[in-house]
Amino acid sequence: QVQVVESGGGLVQAGGSLRLSCAASGRTFCIGWFRQAPGKERELVAAITWSGGSTYYADSVKGRFTISRDNAKKTMYLQMNSLKPEDTAVYYCAARPAVVITTIPAAYEYWGQGTQVTVSS
Repeated sequence: QVQVVESGGGLVQAGGSLRLSCAASGRTFCIGWFRQAPGKERELVAAITWSGGSTYYADSVKGRFTISRDNAKKTMYLQMNSLKPEDTAVYYCAARPAVVITTIPAAYEYWGQGTQVTVSS
């Protein structure tokens, strides 16, 4: 059984930065950071494979967000810079025992409880 726990959300002004952390027990091949704003579908914003050799970024966050992982600590990170009000959402860390990144939420088996990120204008 894999447990996934996020931390690091909060309130920040536009242009500011936050770093989200995701602690995952057990071995997880692929980690994705999703977000869901009120009234919108859950979307993948960034993902990384076990080796870190392959990453994915949604167009809306490219150049602003960076995903990374420290397998020794079983922790993954999402560094979010130049935050915008439209980045406001609940952010979820999700894991799947596969080597291929996919944007489909249903393909991720293990989910954290979510952490709120609010960006004020």
